[in-house]
Amino acid sequence: MTRVLVVAGHGMTGHRLADQLLALDTARDWRIVILAEEPHPAYDRMALSTYLAGRSRDELTLADRDFLTDPRVELRLASPVVRADRAAHTVVTKGGDRIRYDVLVLATGSRPFVPPVPGRDLKHCFVYRTFEDLDAIRRTVRPGGQGVVVGGGLLGLEAAHALSRLGVRPHVVEAAPHLMPAQLDAEAAEVLHRHAAGLGLRLHCGTVVAKVHARSGGTVRAVTLGDGTTLDAGLVVFAAGIRPRDELAGPLDLARGERGGFLVDAYCRTADPHIWAIGECAAVQGRCHGLVAPGYAMAESVATQLTGRDAEPFDRADGATTLKLLGVHMATFGTTTHSGDLRPVEVAFADGTTRYAKIFLRPDTGTLLGGILAGDTGSRSRLGSFVGRRPPADLEQLLLP
Repeated sequence: MTRVLVVAGHGMTGHRLADQLLALDTARDWRIVILAEEPHPAYDRMALSTYLAGRSRDELTLADRDFLTDPRVELRLASPVVRADRAAHTVVTKGGDRIRYDVLVLATGSRPFVPPVPGRDLKHCFVYRTFEDLDAIRRTVRPGGQGVVVGGGLLGLEAAHALSRLGVRPHVVEAAPHLMPAQLDAEAAEVLHRHAAGLGLRLHCGTVVAKVHARSGGTVRAVTLGDGTTLDAGLVVFAAGIRPRDELAGPLDLARGERGGFLVDAYCRTADPHIWAIGECAAVQGRCHGLVAPGYAMAESVATQLTGRDAEPFDRADGATTLKLLGVHMATFGTTTHSGDLRPVEVAFADGTTRYAKIFLRPDTGTLLGGILAGDTGSRSRLGSFVGRRPPADLEQLLLP
C-alpha cells in the first residue's frame, strides 16, 4: 500500500529529502507531497549572490525536469502549511487544502533575524534571503551610493560583496569584536578583515546599528551606530543571523528547543512517531544547525529510515566548514568550540598577516581535536584526516605549506 509523505517546505533540505527518498524507494512505496512556501521550486540558496551577478533563477534551481515530472511527486508552490491535526494526520495549507499524511517532515527552514532597530521598517530596508529580496535590492541600488549591511558573518559579507559589485560602497556593521565570530577567532578574522578592507568594504566591528534615519519620502537616508558614528546610506541590508521557523510547534503541540526549533532526537524524530524535522528548523537534541551540510545529513538520514534501512544517528561534533569568501580561503575542521573541564591545548601558527592556522589538542593524549585555517593554508580535508590522532611531525608544514 502506498504511503504519503508530506514535506512542509521546499528549501534545499526539503528537496534533498525528497530527492533521496525517490532514489532509495525502489519498491515505490511512497508518494511525496511537497508544500512549498515560495512560488518557485527549491534553489541553491548558498549561491544566491550569483543571482545578482547575472545567473538566472533556472540556473540556480535544484529541481530538474525528471524530479518535477516524477509521478510520485506532487509539488504545490506558494502553499505553506498553516495548521495541522496530529490526531487526524492532516495538514491545512494557506489556500485551505486539507492533506492527509502517513509521515510529516517539517523542513520549514529559518527566517532572517532583524534586530529591533528604530527605522528597520523603512523603505529600502531589506533582508537577504530570497530571489524577491535580491530583486528588490537590485531595483533600489544606485551606483556610487552607499549602503549598510548589518551583520559581519558569512551572509553579511556575501551581501556586502554583492552590493559592491552593483556599484554600491558598502559598510559592514558587526556587533562582535571581529568578523565571522561563530567560525573564527580574532587572529583568523584579522586575515579576513585585511582582505575585505582591501576590497573596499568599510568595516565597523564591536558596535551596532542604533537607528535608521528616513528621508521625507520614507526611504533610508542614514544610519547611526552605537558608538555615535553616522553613515550616509541609501539602503540597509539586514544579514544578522537567522531564527528557526517553528511556528507549527504550537498547532502540533510539539516541544521546541531552548533556543527555538522543533525538538528532535538524533534520528530527527519528534515526540510524535509520525512527525520528523530536518534542517535549520530542527533542534537536534536541543541544538539547531544553520549550515546546509548538516541539513543534508539530516535529510539523508530520514530518507534512509523511511525506506526501512538502518541510519547512523546525527552527529555534528565535526563542524567542518570550507569557505572561499571574498577571494580568501577560510576553513575549520574537527571540533573548534569546547565546553567542560577538559580545556584543549591551543597552538597557533602565523605567516605574517596573510596566513594563519590554529589547532586544538587534547591535553591528556595530545590527539588532534580540530583547527581553524585562514589564508593560503593547507588542505582542510587532509588535515581533518588526522582528527582523533596525534598530529604528524611535519604538521606546521601541512598547515602553512
